[in-house]
Amino acid sequence: MILDVLLDAALDCLKDLPFLFFAFLILEALEHHTSDWMNRTLSGAGNFGPAVGSLLGCVPQCGFSIMASDFYAGGVISLGTLLAVFLSTSDEALVIMMSNPGHLEDIGRLIGTKIVIALIAGYVVLFAGKAWKRRHPGRDKEIEDLCRNCGCHDEEGGILKPALHHTGEVLLFLFIFTFALNLLLELIGMENVSRLLLADTFIQPVLASLIGLIPNCAASVILTELYLDGVISFGSAVAGLCSAAGLGLAVLFRINRNRKENLLITALLLAIAIAAGLVLQAVM
Repeated sequence: MILDVLLDAALDCLKDLPFLFFAFLILEALEHHTSDWMNRTLSGAGNFGPAVGSLLGCVPQCGFSIMASDFYAGGVISLGTLLAVFLSTSDEALVIMMSNPGHLEDIGRLIGTKIVIALIAGYVVLFAGKAWKRRHPGRDKEIEDLCRNCGCHDEEGGILKPALHHTGEVLLFLFIFTFALNLLLELIGMENVSRLLLADTFIQPVLASLIGLIPNCAASVILTELYLDGVISFGSAVAGLCSAAGLGLAVLFRINRNRKENLLITALLLAIAIAAGLVLQAVM
């Protein structure tokens, strides 16, 4: 069992390796080869961020949520864009639905619903954040924050070495984290996790959202399978898959230095997922 869990953790991390490296390479390039004005322009172009983020998040791969966490920690994208990516990310859900020909109609409904939720929540948070900053001006995030006191830069100032350094650092963290989480889920048993969702219909979206927070593809797999089997409602499935941001949350907690902010983002993600699930539960 230990060997199987180790192999699964290694495969999961290798799958996300290109996204991690590409994100850090972009961040290093921005830090080294663009002016402060360009960085502020990229960060301020967030009016399109939630729209783009909600579409990219639909791709059945949690790599985009990892990249979004990197970019947010470096101040390149807004909180609204980050949440839009997290909310629209479905990880393995679409792949599972595509492999079930009898449920292909659910794909469009699920994608459309999650895009609408991501767009609405992303823009509400984006404009609320801008209003907050106008009343409470403060220091914005900077790409340099990711490299402060890390010792990865040399006098040459190249981008490859620090990008590899940060990629390796985060990849090691993800491997250890994923291995521990997979082992825990193996010991607990997915059947016991599934049993939690057989509770009363009203609290299903809440339980599904909590399970979705598990930063592992197992969460999206079990939620999708239970929905296809008719065990949980569409509202509960959407709630769980909205909070299922893959490894994006784990990476955010690793590289974003503001722990209170990370907890706030998690609470926002959970609250939006629960609210969306309850609304859908009431109207459908």
